[in-house]
Amino acid sequence: MSPRTSPLHERHVAAGAKLADFGGWSMPIEYAGGGVLAEHAAVREAVGLFDVSHLGTGTVRGPGAAALVDACLTNDLARIRPGQAQYTLCCVPDGEADAGGVVDDLIVYLHGPDDVLLVPNAANAQEVLARLAAAAPAGVEVTDRHEEVAVLALQGPRSAAVLSAAGLVADLPYMAFAGGEGQEVTVCRTGYTGEHGYELLVAADRAGELWDRLLEAGAAEGIRPCGLGARDTLRTEMGYPLHGHELSRSITPNQARSGWAVGWDKPAFWGREALLTERGAGPARLLWGLRAPGRGIPRPGMAVVDGDGARVGEVTSGTFSPTLRTGIALALLDTVAGVADGAELAVDVRGRPQPVEVVRPPFVPSHVR
Repeated sequence: MSPRTSPLHERHVAAGAKLADFGGWSMPIEYAGGGVLAEHAAVREAVGLFDVSHLGTGTVRGPGAAALVDACLTNDLARIRPGQAQYTLCCVPDGEADAGGVVDDLIVYLHGPDDVLLVPNAANAQEVLARLAAAAPAGVEVTDRHEEVAVLALQGPRSAAVLSAAGLVADLPYMAFAGGEGQEVTVCRTGYTGEHGYELLVAADRAGELWDRLLEAGAAEGIRPCGLGARDTLRTEMGYPLHGHELSRSITPNQARSGWAVGWDKPAFWGREALLTERGAGPARLLWGLRAPGRGIPRPGMAVVDGDGARVGEVTSGTFSPTLRTGIALALLDTVAGVADGAELAVDVRGRPQPVEVVRPPFVPSHVR
C-alpha cells in the first residue's frame, strides 16, 4: 500500500524535498539548499514552517462530548476553558493487556462542552477515534477529518511577526487558540520545538494558499520550509516524547515522566487503576537525558551500561544536537540502578562503550511561553 500524501505534496517536490514514509504518509524530511542543520537553526534563530498534515484530526460533537473525552483521556479538561488546548494521553484501559500503556498522545482543542477537536498522531489516529466512538453515548458523534484538514506549524522567535504580516492572529497565550468552524484558519499557540510557535489548522483545499502566504510573509524574517528531520532534532533537544519511542503500549506516562498530563484526581480515565498502582509502587524505569561528550551519537535501541558494563537501560531516541554540537539521547533507565542527574554511564556503540552524562531534559532552554 503506497503512503498517503499531504495536500502540499507537489509543493514539497517542487522545493526539492527529500521525502520518506512517516506514519503511512510521504512527508518531507529535509529540503534542498541547507538540510536539517540549516532548518534546525532557522527555528532556533528565526522562523521555520513545517507541514505536519500527517497528524490526524477528528471531532467529537454532541451533548456531553467534552465529558466523554474527559472520562476517557488522561488529562483533566476542567483545567482549561473553551478556546484553550491541552496535551493529553489515550491509554490502554484497565482490563486489557498493557493497561496503562499509551495508545497515543494528542492535543485536545476545547471549543465547548459539546464540541471538541482532537489532533492525534498519524499512525494512531484511527484507533484513538475508534475507541472514543465505541465509548460514545447516543447523540455524540466522533468523526475522522484527517482528509479534510491540513496542519501547518510555524515555529521560532520570529513566528509572531510572520503571522501578523500574513494577517493572522498572533497575540495568543500559550495553549490558546482562535478560529474554528466557519473561519479560515484555526491558530493555536503551541508547538513541538521548544520555541515560540503556532500550529495552524486549515481546510485541505486551502493549505497551498496558506503555505504560500506564510512563506511570502516570512521572507523578510528569514523563514525556511522545514522537514521532519529538523522537527526531530528540535524535539529531542527539548526532551519531548515521540510516540513509539518514549511513549508506547509498553511505556507508561509514569515511566516517561508524563504524569503532569494525567488528572490523577479524576474519577475515571482509561488505564487509571493500572497507573495509580504503578505510581504508588514507583515505576521500574524512568526517562532521562544523556549527553555524549565524545564523537559517537547514541541511537535508538542501544544499551546503556554502568561502569561495570551491566545493562541499566536503553536509548529511546538519539541524535546529533545542532545547538550543542554533540550527541544527545533520551533513554529509559532502570530505577534500581539509582541513577541521578550528573551520573556517568556509557552507551554501547557497536560493542564499544561511549561515555555519556545523565541529565534532566531539556538540553537547551525552553522558549515556548
